[in-house]
Amino acid sequence: MSHSPIHQREADFHDQWARSLPPEKIPIREVFELPTAMENRFILRQMGDLGGRSLLDIGAGLGESAVYFALGGARVTATDLSTEMVRCATELARHHGTQIEGIVSPAESLGVPDGQFDMVYIANTIHHVADRRRLFEQIHRALKPGGRFFSIDPLAYNPVINVYRHMATQVRTEDEAPLTFADVSLAREFFPDTRHREFWIASLSLFLKYYLIDRVHPNTDRYWKRIFTESKSSLWWWYPLRTADRVLTRLPLVRRMAWNIVMWGRKSG
Repeated sequence: MSHSPIHQREADFHDQWARSLPPEKIPIREVFELPTAMENRFILRQMGDLGGRSLLDIGAGLGESAVYFALGGARVTATDLSTEMVRCATELARHHGTQIEGIVSPAESLGVPDGQFDMVYIANTIHHVADRRRLFEQIHRALKPGGRFFSIDPLAYNPVINVYRHMATQVRTEDEAPLTFADVSLAREFFPDTRHREFWIASLSLFLKYYLIDRVHPNTDRYWKRIFTESKSSLWWWYPLRTADRVLTRLPLVRRMAWNIVMWGRKSG
């Protein structure tokens, strides 16, 4: 089935976003190193040393992750459906004194050779993809035997986040669909050892603060980007909630209320 109308809507939306931000306004280290970067901090521990590794960043967006990995010594190829996002990512790399290869490509039909990459990183992208089976086929195809994938995406179950999604109509696309645990099962068809971990339950109170105390409407600022403007001192009240989540996200039913899910797995062979 062709998904070209969806692709066009997604590309148009993300082209406009990319044009609105100069490279000097895009944070890099904050997205991986701040206390609010729980998912990426976890993934970095799983990845280990990036030096000399070939890494494919699918749905690279503005390029924060691709550039961070390149600065860490990886050889990075960044793909995105949006021409302007790929341009933004490659310019961001140059701005930080490094380089990445940029490819304009839908996630369901990656324009990369078979078996080329040690790692695939795909963040906040699966929930934009219509044909997820085809996506996992492409991830599997792109990886070397023994290569690993790492993903971050929102889950579908939390009612507070679902209210937020209904309010944030100007900063998200109409075709996106958060993940369910059926997507974990799908990933295991291609990567049988796929594991997952959830993040943000009690700590989601930060979103409530933005709306109720800071009076920031969801359409005026992307909350999932705003979390990377926090400082360690501004989060003093939030740390106990993050600590509580270390327990809550391990409870089988409660973890369904998490905002984000991280999946990771290895290609056999």
